[in-house]
Amino acid sequence: MPTNLDIDNELLVRAQKVGKNKTKKEPVTQALIEYIERREQKKITELFGKIEYDPEYSYKDHRNRT
Repeated sequence: MPTNLDIDNELLVRAQKVGKNKTKKEPVTQALIEYIERREQKKITELFGKIEYDPEYSYKDHRNRT
């Protein structure tokens, strides 16, 4: 899907060099992937302290089951 974006060319060229990308599309795509990954990781941190664990659960026993 073609999209026209007004992206700062200097930033784009810098990103292209840092990422060793051949095309301008590559750093934009990578930036979007990283943006999504970071936002999804942020959701996980919201669960800290909210998950209750079973004190009787033994991951070692679970690992050794056949």
